[in-house]
Amino acid sequence: MTLSDRIAQKTSTGTGTWPSAAPAAEPPAGETPPPPPVERHRFGAHTAVDPVAEVRPRLQRALAEILGPTLYGGQTDATEDLEQRVRQTLSDLLAREETPLAGADRARIVQEVTDEILGHGPIEALLRDPSISEIMVNGPRSVFVERAGRLLPADVEFDDEAHLRRIIDRICSRVGRRVDEASPMVDARLPDGSRVNAVVPPIALDGSSLTIRKFAVQPLSVRDLVRFGTLTGRTAEFLEACVRGRANIVVSGGTGSGKTTMLNVLSGFVPGDERIVTVEDAAELQLRQEHVVRLESRPPNFENRGAISTRDLVRNALRMRPDRIVVGEVRDGAALDMLQAMNTGHDGSLTTLHANSPRDALARLETMVMMAGMDLPLRAIREQTASAVHLVIQVNRLRDGSRRVTHISEITGMEAEIISLQDLFLFDPRGRDAGGRVNGTLAPTGIRPRVLDVLAAHGVTVPAATFGEARR
Repeated sequence: MTLSDRIAQKTSTGTGTWPSAAPAAEPPAGETPPPPPVERHRFGAHTAVDPVAEVRPRLQRALAEILGPTLYGGQTDATEDLEQRVRQTLSDLLAREETPLAGADRARIVQEVTDEILGHGPIEALLRDPSISEIMVNGPRSVFVERAGRLLPADVEFDDEAHLRRIIDRICSRVGRRVDEASPMVDARLPDGSRVNAVVPPIALDGSSLTIRKFAVQPLSVRDLVRFGTLTGRTAEFLEACVRGRANIVVSGGTGSGKTTMLNVLSGFVPGDERIVTVEDAAELQLRQEHVVRLESRPPNFENRGAISTRDLVRNALRMRPDRIVVGEVRDGAALDMLQAMNTGHDGSLTTLHANSPRDALARLETMVMMAGMDLPLRAIREQTASAVHLVIQVNRLRDGSRRVTHISEITGMEAEIISLQDLFLFDPRGRDAGGRVNGTLAPTGIRPRVLDVLAAHGVTVPAATFGEARR
């Protein structure tokens, strides 16, 4: 039977419409009949009288019957051809649909059913929106997005908990992960590189939670950061000189503050003739150099075996003859191996960590080194940190949603038992503008950094005027 014959069979009931469900049974005598069910499909936050909400589920079931083996056969190598077949079949089904539909409604049905069958359901449109940087699903009826640094409710929702779980399972299965009651948390990645975290019951009390941090198709450049006010022209030039001069740099900040974006920009300053090895928990860096080796950690399988930690990858990176090691984020004993790499000839290494200030970053670095289980004395850890790290760049997300570099601090050595820090540039806030955006600039403190001697040893110089005009 041809595809046209199968479609025509769907409409052979005489009226040209789809077969309706069997009538509901009459209630027993003397009982009040229950109220009719309210169809509340809000795929695009539409009302119950929306004709799309009535026709779409019916077409979706028909499409699944016609193309079922093709849709769920795992043929991921022919996605474009499959999408074309889905759209063509939907067009044929709509041509036989007698429910009055405007042209815009027909186009919307095709798009929504395609998103549901081949994409990520209600949130597929949010994933396509370039102005959205993060999607947060707090259960089937509550979806929020981050746009321009602000959290806003999204006008979409899932049908129910089962609908949301199907989308989560689809995301996980594509990357070989699973999520269920035995393993209710999972980190995954979409095909475009977007980072996904899912939490399901029983630990998610109000329904499954899904968080997607979207992957930028075009990564931000240093010019973008200067235009946004994250950096100034002179600090961008100084940081570029530090990377070319092989200074070891730690980028610290809170969740969503822009650490990875800053690390990606700094990595872009590495000369193209050097071998770079990147180590990440979830691959997010987008380096443009040709000689790059990317490594990604792996969680254990369902038998609790096969885990490859960030620390394992950092150790292995040392055997790969790297000129630079770039660690997406240190959060455990890998900090010890990172410091040792910086101290044993792999200068110019870069990494990030979670901290609220440069001083907190050093304290957290000490804590993570202790997690390596080597039982090192605190003074030895601090001495190794002071000799390995040259700069700490603090990135913060301000109350208006903007992301700014607030400190560029230099480690100058040890004073007794304390690591010495000096601020080279500090963010100088100057109130807010009419739109509520925080005004201010990253201004020099007037201190000449000691790291200039390290840069000079690699043939890199920085104009003295970069550090002039101290803050008042």
